[in-house]
Amino acid sequence: MKTSAAQPITQSGPIKIGVSACLVGQEVRYNGSHKRSRYIDDILSQHFELMPLCPEVGIGMSIPRPPIHLITTDTEPGIYNNIEAVLVKDHSVSFTKELKEYAKNQAEKLIDASGYIFMHKSPSCGYQPVKLYHKNGMPLDKTQGIYAAEIERLLPLMPKEDAGRINDPQIRENFLSRVMAYSDWQKNVQANLTKKSLTDFHVRYKYKLMSHHIQSYQELGRIVSNLKSKPLEEIAQDYITMFMQALKHMANRNKHTNVLQHLQGYLKKDLSTESKHELGEVFTQYRKGYVPLIVPLTLLNHHVQTHTDSEHYLQQQKYLKPHPFELSLLNAI
Repeated sequence: MKTSAAQPITQSGPIKIGVSACLVGQEVRYNGSHKRSRYIDDILSQHFELMPLCPEVGIGMSIPRPPIHLITTDTEPGIYNNIEAVLVKDHSVSFTKELKEYAKNQAEKLIDASGYIFMHKSPSCGYQPVKLYHKNGMPLDKTQGIYAAEIERLLPLMPKEDAGRINDPQIRENFLSRVMAYSDWQKNVQANLTKKSLTDFHVRYKYKLMSHHIQSYQELGRIVSNLKSKPLEEIAQDYITMFMQALKHMANRNKHTNVLQHLQGYLKKDLSTESKHELGEVFTQYRKGYVPLIVPLTLLNHHVQTHTDSEHYLQQQKYLKPHPFELSLLNAI
């Protein structure tokens, strides 16, 4: 398991991410091979503490081993309540119960992790989409792997992603932004829930929320403005559930431009006419797709650092620094 040799992302140590063991080079697949991801193993491992897991090996299956796949006896499209993980050549041998039990045990160990990356297409830990067959062997639909689906049920708030999908720059940035935000919640709100810790969290993420889903941004603001409506624990649960759903919405160039312009408004008394014009030009270039987000964000950060002190409202905004710049997540969106 690799940990960061550089400065950790947070003062309490690197953020933990569960990951399918084959993605970090462990030869645990059914045929004795691996599916090492250079991005996960070489780059993410330098900033996060990766927690490699293989559910099939974890339940005692051999390496190599006969392949398994997912079958169901259900026939109504889209409604599959009886999915089984069985040997491809012998449907009487099922590993469903064992995989679900393993997920339950691992969920307890993953309680302080802030994300999970699953091996794509795996009948055990594939997050989406995994082939589902009718018991007669005919292809039927797509679903989640048995273990991945159980982890989803047990840890619904934890950000999760399919290893194949994180090759897309926008999906990758979205996933890691959610991981960073969820870690912030775990360490600064969940671990010490007070009205202040919840309110401070909301303040940090106001413009991050706006860039993803304006309706949730508005509704979460109403929740925080009425912290006496019911017990704080219930409010916090409602808040983080909606918050994590909101961040799943993909930000786009128009949404980002709107947020950039809002943040510039806080500096209108500090900026020269030339600086305002320069920012406006760069925002337009970004909106039209000529430059990536890192360009206007870097320029705006420069003015925020120049014209505000460390306690200023803008300095607190996670939108301006959502994740380490070393990950280069904003360079392609």
